[in-house]
Amino acid sequence: MRFLNSIGVTALAVALMMSIGAAAAFDDSKYPDLKGQWRRFGAVPNTFRFGLAFDPGKPFRAEEPPLTPEYQAIYDANIDDMEKGGQGIDPTYNCLSPGMPRVMAGYSIMEFVVTPETTYIPMTRDHDFMRHIYTDGRDFPANMTVEPRFLGYSIGKWIDTDGDGRYDTLEVETRGMKGPRVFDASGIPLHEDNETIVQERIHLDKADKNLLRDDITVIDHALTRPWRVTQTFRRIVSDKPLWFGHEVCGEGNAHVGIGKEIYYLSGDGLLMPAMKDQPPPDLRYFKKYDR
Repeated sequence: MRFLNSIGVTALAVALMMSIGAAAAFDDSKYPDLKGQWRRFGAVPNTFRFGLAFDPGKPFRAEEPPLTPEYQAIYDANIDDMEKGGQGIDPTYNCLSPGMPRVMAGYSIMEFVVTPETTYIPMTRDHDFMRHIYTDGRDFPANMTVEPRFLGYSIGKWIDTDGDGRYDTLEVETRGMKGPRVFDASGIPLHEDNETIVQERIHLDKADKNLLRDDITVIDHALTRPWRVTQTFRRIVSDKPLWFGHEVCGEGNAHVGIGKEIYYLSGDGLLMPAMKDQPPPDLRYFKKYDR
């Protein structure tokens, strides 16, 4: 499957804006300037080789998420499996989308394309691709009859918080997500019922217009209370920002899932265990040959 790169998505959005303008002029001066390339900024440095903490104010694997006892036990077992060489419960090893709210942790370069009806957030990884935040006044479908998706269904509303006649904050609520999903690469679990609600307030920093804040509140049955974090992104100031196109997750992915086991593809192309004393895969459907 081919994916549009970020420039292609932008071109598409521009074309949509031009068609909208034929019917009614779009006054972009009423909206904040979100143009450019946005990257994660200001998080506590990660001491592990891989992973970004969902809570940028805490070290990776030391976030102390407000999990229920049941889901804390799931998280602990997941960490134990990872320390033995396994993947835990993080489903992204086989290129599933991280889903919401994890995609907004900022490990993927982002862009914002604002139109009156929809705000698009293209991302540079093929298994994230692009969020659609609908700002045309619609409500969530009755009984959430839309097909669940990893990024969910996002409804937004632009508001003017200081009364100066310009929108400055995008309030968003996302529902209708499917799983499996976790908060970050440490495997912090979300509830298997997939009834997660993610609320966001996206706004530029008043003191620095090249900083973007995303105040995120996650409401989920795996949590004892709503979990609130603020993600911060810095705009890359350049008249010619460098876009690398999409990172193809499947390219060079050496993880192989067979049944409930996850193996590793060695450099010589042979299947090898990922954990000590890991059982081999079941070969009942393969013909056996004498060597």
